[in-house]
Amino acid sequence: MKTYVITLSQIFPVTHARAGEPTGFKDKFLAAFMHEEGKWQKLHTIRANYELWQKRFKEIEEGKACLAIRQWSGKPYRSKQVELARLTHEDGIGIQQLKIDKFPSEDFESWYGFVDGHTQNHNEFFEKLARNDGLAFADWYNWFKGYDLSKPLVIIHFTSFRY
Repeated sequence: MKTYVITLSQIFPVTHARAGEPTGFKDKFLAAFMHEEGKWQKLHTIRANYELWQKRFKEIEEGKACLAIRQWSGKPYRSKQVELARLTHEDGIGIQQLKIDKFPSEDFESWYGFVDGHTQNHNEFFEKLARNDGLAFADWYNWFKGYDLSKPLVIIHFTSFRY
């Protein structure tokens, strides 16, 4: 069986305003994976290259592949990866396409996004999206402000939750 790997960042990247500080993603992911109510959870991750992940998840749905969630034990790309979980289609994992039409500033009142073609707008959606990604909105915005938003992103869900 093929294994597709997602690594969760242990610390904020050097391009982030909080560079070097811990993200807490491991604990937030484990809280979601263990269905721990009342704790801040990381229900999904958002990545570039929707088309690639769409192909990969087709294989996962067919039972030909699984998804390994890992975290670097130290410095990214220079340390061993520690596996946190191995998920299959039976675990409820899945993807949704995310398009963000406007990403002008931290004032997200004028933003529009589309999840699987359905319009999402304003602060309620983006606040929820950030929180479910394991981040406060300001940290989420800072993380994604440099992304190429002309191409669709992918929301990779670790549970059966969907927007």
